Amino acid sequence: ATAWNALFIISGLLLIALVGEMYLRLANPFLESRIPYRFVDGVGVIRMPNSELRYASWEDDNFVISHTNSQGFLDREPVSPERAAATAGCHIAFIGDSFVEAKEVAIADKFHAQLEEMAARELPNLAITTQAYGISNTGQINQLPFYDEYARRLKPKLVVLVFFLNDFINNSPALQSLAYGDNPDRMPYMSAQRDESGGLKLRPPDPEYERFLLPRLPKAWHWMTWDRLVRVSYFAKWLDIKKRWVVYRVRMIRVKLEAPVDADPQIAAWAALIAERPCCVSLPDGWQPYARRSLGIGSPFSEERLPPVFEEALAYTAFGIEQFKRRADRDGVNLAILSATPYMGTRGDPQFDRLSAIAEARGIPVISDYAYIVQDGRDAENGLFRFGGRHWNATGHQWAAEAVLEWLKAKQDVCD
Repeated sequence: ATAWNALFIISGLLLIALVGEMYLRLANPFLESRIPYRFVDGVGVIRMPNSELRYASWEDDNFVISHTNSQGFLDREPVSPERAAATAGCHIAFIGDSFVEAKEVAIADKFHAQLEEMAARELPNLAITTQAYGISNTGQINQLPFYDEYARRLKPKLVVLVFFLNDFINNSPALQSLAYGDNPDRMPYMSAQRDESGGLKLRPPDPEYERFLLPRLPKAWHWMTWDRLVRVSYFAKWLDIKKRWVVYRVRMIRVKLEAPVDADPQIAAWAALIAERPCCVSLPDGWQPYARRSLGIGSPFSEERLPPVFEEALAYTAFGIEQFKRRADRDGVNLAILSATPYMGTRGDPQFDRLSAIAEARGIPVISDYAYIVQDGRDAENGLFRFGGRHWNATGHQWAAEAVLEWLKAKQDVCD
């Protein structure tokens, strides 16, 4: 009887799995994200030109198929330099990370495309055109070649750096390596390092960076089997998402209760390796670099006093923004920064104040997306996807476009 009961239960579970697999295959257009990339000498890792990119966020029930242009960015095809030179309008280049790349929405819904349409109606005298240069997980130092090799060719009147909180991390080789497992001495993007005098200098991306990635800890066989199943089964993917949601909720409850942070073995192993390198010996000072990503990396920027490696990240960020300022002055281009929600507030928020201090010291205006959103009592959360990196949804992109448009109405001289 026991064997028959077990067989009945197993058969029932298999039937549920089969029905679930069939239903989810019909209800969802594809299983996994597909983001083809390539390495470009002097630029680093960007997307494969003229290729299809698939983005899947099961948590947000969001599936988007879009196409890169001939330069390898998720945007419309740029006009030729000759045609751009013959146009007397105001061309704006937006440079940033995942908020500019915006895999989560259609290209027509992205903030720069919406800005172009809004400006055609409300600021027709400026004849505004836009182009976006965004690659996820990059900071301002990493993004310098996006201007040098691509944006500069179209002679923009205005360059807007879209700044998100994790840009502080991406500009720091030590923190970038801790977050993603890169080797701080062999980075996949333009980076910076200290010279003999203690100053910062640029370092080109390493074409062999993949050979030097920090080692990942081996997984137990049952987790490796589960990972393989998740990559081929829609039902297993659905179960995995539910499991992750439960883990996330438990983690957030622990944060609210101020419970001790669990050590992440992978990050702890990377931290030990990174701290051995001359560039990064201060990494473990004054904080816990073994904490989980969502809890440990980035949160110190909201504190009044920063651990040394985070102070160093501010110095790297200032260096990256200074490099953009020098290029803008050399080329006669106006420069501004768009501070992107979430987590970047307005005056009084230590994270925003730190960015503002860097920008104001160089005469660069900062447009606060958050300040624009809340001025009419709106909830910034309504402009964000719930999961998937907490990026802008179509409403969030609209609000960002409106924030830039409002600023442009008051600053039309940036198009002179």
